[in-house]
Amino acid sequence: MNIILLSGGSGKRLWPLSNDVRSKQFIKLFKDGDKHESMVQRVYHQIKKVDKDAKVTIATSKSQVPAIHNQLGEDVSICVEPMRRDTYPAIVLAASYLHDELGVKDDEPVVVCPVDPYVNDSYYESVKQLGELAGKTNLTLMGIEPTYPSEKYGYIIPESKDKVSPVKEFKEKPDRKTAEKYLDQGAVWNAGIFAFKLSYLLKKAHENLDFKDYQDLYQKYDTCPKISFDYAVVEKENSISVLRYKGEWRDVGTWNMMSEVMSDHVIGNATLDKTTTNTHVINELDIPILVMGAHNMVVAASGDGILVADKEQSGYMKPYVEKIATGVRYADKSWGSYRIINVGVNNLTAKAFIKAGHRMSYHSHQYRDEVWTVLSGTGRVVVDGIEKRVQAGSVVTLPSGSKHTIIAKTDLLVLETQIGSEISIKDKSHYKFDSKE
Repeated sequence: MNIILLSGGSGKRLWPLSNDVRSKQFIKLFKDGDKHESMVQRVYHQIKKVDKDAKVTIATSKSQVPAIHNQLGEDVSICVEPMRRDTYPAIVLAASYLHDELGVKDDEPVVVCPVDPYVNDSYYESVKQLGELAGKTNLTLMGIEPTYPSEKYGYIIPESKDKVSPVKEFKEKPDRKTAEKYLDQGAVWNAGIFAFKLSYLLKKAHENLDFKDYQDLYQKYDTCPKISFDYAVVEKENSISVLRYKGEWRDVGTWNMMSEVMSDHVIGNATLDKTTTNTHVINELDIPILVMGAHNMVVAASGDGILVADKEQSGYMKPYVEKIATGVRYADKSWGSYRIINVGVNNLTAKAFIKAGHRMSYHSHQYRDEVWTVLSGTGRVVVDGIEKRVQAGSVVTLPSGSKHTIIAKTDLLVLETQIGSEISIKDKSHYKFDSKE
């Protein structure tokens, strides 16, 4: 089974834990044994549990690649979009990547799924069945059996109420009264899950996009129209069927919805008194949070800010966040994580966590000096080709222009101080690094 997971989006609705780098699928709010896991980790593990031989490729933006490597490892297959162009170009690019870079054959089925619904394993059993149905019609969709007449989703109207049925028509998001009529017709929610033979989509793509192969499309990606897969392909296709899925499926796009499926009421250093009810607290800061007498609340704290909200109202916070949100202060990296703890005039202080066996890129800065103070762990620092072993208490001065990296032997925690008149994430040049191990 070939699965393309669409991992897009930036974070406003789960602020302050989500941001332009860390979308909701990377926030660790679910339980995996004694540890917490993110949505992307949960989904990936569910797919492998249902089909251990499934070939999963994640279609995403460049900014999300470090977080994906951090959470799923270096071997996961990733197709990177040069820029955001909506779901149709993203799916075509990923399909071309499968064909030209991974060697997937024309007659193999491909299933496209979003990466961020909260589902149980039966969902991916249905996804597997969807792949087996691919080719019986040009497109096969998976529709979600509605649990109420929702105004938030588009609807697929099937010709019958059979588990697999030809599609009669599609409907946009309706008002509640119209949604009730759709349910009477056996309609299902359109959740953006598609299956097709690889050759079908590539043929379609070559008919309306000017490209030769994956590399050519990647170079021309900025010329692709911004259009969804639904509008570009699905609504123009006559040979199309839908598979009904009846099981747990939740769109956890707001704190109110997310709190319903979170593993714990408290994550991080927080205490709730006995009078507090139906309240969730997520604390990523190093300071404690005490909540007393709160009801139906969500409290979330990170380096990007602090949210204290009624759960129902939390779904309406986007315009407020757009006014107050600062630059990103936390990011997962392929080598660990990076958190800004203070920004001053011509200075910045951050904590970097480097996982054992990993290293930062070999890089330099033109407009700032840096000082690394090792807080815990052991490893090696390389500055302009000269290697030095470091441990807790070691201080390393990095003048502007110097090439440097740090390599963790054990887990390393480093305090980084940046000093300069022009501190910017763009001030970074990368170099090839030859390890002396």
